[in-house]
Amino acid sequence: MESIMRPLVWLLTFAFWQNGGFNTAELNRARDAQDRGALERIAGPFSAAADKQPNDVQAQYRFALTQSYLSEVAMETGDKNAARAAAETGMKAAERATMLKPDVAEYHRLLGTLCGQAIPANVLTGLRYGHCAQDEVKRAIDLDPKSAENYLSRGVGNYYLPAALGGGADAAIKDFQKAIELAPASAEAHLWLGIALRKANRDAEARKELENALRLNPARVWAKQQLAKTPQK
Repeated sequence: MESIMRPLVWLLTFAFWQNGGFNTAELNRARDAQDRGALERIAGPFSAAADKQPNDVQAQYRFALTQSYLSEVAMETGDKNAARAAAETGMKAAERATMLKPDVAEYHRLLGTLCGQAIPANVLTGLRYGHCAQDEVKRAIDLDPKSAENYLSRGVGNYYLPAALGGGADAAIKDFQKAIELAPASAEAHLWLGIALRKANRDAEARKELENALRLNPARVWAKQQLAKTPQK
């Protein structure tokens, strides 16, 4: 079965790339199921495309995005080293995208997200990537202040950033609430708001937001895990 599925995934992914589209639904399904193997198979053709077409901004962006998904799932499943490796690989492509199209907010958001994803594996990398994480997401918000994804990314960064350095749960909660204001149906924003509320010892509110996240996206394994570990009161 593996020998049949691998070329099929490659062919389908290559077809999306060739036609100028990008099948984010496949990435979301693999992320929701915490299926790193599927994400790695999806990433293969995009890695090849990014190598062959260094001046194609979409090729660079697509590969960087797959690496961000890989990093996210690796972190969720407790593999911090794999999370850092995927993030660092994706950074190179995201940096290239921001160089090719410096006025596109999404490219800066993704680069900032990847820089942030590399930090939890080793506190010392915070010195290396911290400014990138903050500055790139700020740039994204400056370029597109109406994007819920930008505030979601900043919120995740603030969640992991100590309050003494300007982050913390309260700052993260404000960002997630802003993301929900802009995109009420964002399951990810509700998920992260729930996690941040739990960190702030607001468990009843946290459970409500995590339940909202699962109502909006019942397939998200990590949301189920977060709800299960959140106290009833």
